[in-house]
Amino acid sequence: MELQGICHKMHASVLAHSVTDQPTPQANVEYKFILDREQVDLPFQLGQDITLEWTGKIYCVSCGNKTPKSYSQGHCFKCFKTKASCDLCMMKPETCHYALGTCREESLAQEVCFQPHIIYLANSSALKVGITRFGQMPTRWLDQGATQALPIMKVGSRRLSGQLEIMFGAEVADKTDWRKLLKGEAEPLDLIQIRDELVDRFAPKIQSIREAFSQNLDFNENVEYLDQETQRSFIYPVEHYPEKIKSHNLDKTPVIHGKLQGIKGQYLILDNGVINIRKYTGYELKISI
Repeated sequence: MELQGICHKMHASVLAHSVTDQPTPQANVEYKFILDREQVDLPFQLGQDITLEWTGKIYCVSCGNKTPKSYSQGHCFKCFKTKASCDLCMMKPETCHYALGTCREESLAQEVCFQPHIIYLANSSALKVGITRFGQMPTRWLDQGATQALPIMKVGSRRLSGQLEIMFGAEVADKTDWRKLLKGEAEPLDLIQIRDELVDRFAPKIQSIREAFSQNLDFNENVEYLDQETQRSFIYPVEHYPEKIKSHNLDKTPVIHGKLQGIKGQYLILDNGVINIRKYTGYELKISI
């Protein structure tokens, strides 16, 4: 079976049934490829052969024009330099400059930046803190390959969530070590206990940030503690983890073939290396199984 289309990050979701005989809810993760912005029913199974071939073409995910190079996960250079969705504040939300009147897209601010956001703890390669829009749970955790996750706060804006993430980042990492992620499961953590300890330790700073943002009368930027949330656990479809990590690069080797041994985060784990599918957003691919 062969399919061809413009690649986007894989769609990750949890199966409806959960493992109920565990102290915390567990859910199995399943994946579907996205080609030409549509989910495709590619019946891949662990242990089967899979071939990925880049046709040599890249199309901008914003304007649709053909581009010789991908910038910021699938944009052409023009869109990369002009679209607000490619601004630094998308990577560093604490640098949001909407209040300064310099935001380039009012609609993006309304649709993304001033929507409720969650600050969460997760266990991917190790303990990390992160943020995501309220409606992006559990997608964000699955994209990162987290085996455990716990929402700890809900706030009214992206910038406020970024400030709190930076604050917690003084003690907790905000990045995932992708090599450790793909070498095995992280040691289980008691995220509820960690949450309670962090919130208690940072209480004065949280209050200070809350008071500073309460002056904004245009948007509700309240801080809500999510102390009743339960810890989630996720099981990824992985048969074997590699002992050594070799990363495939379609720019250098446009045809990659191997046996599928697992999927975790946005990575396909093959018997001869791993490949980050999200990295090739906008690339036209042929996928054969």
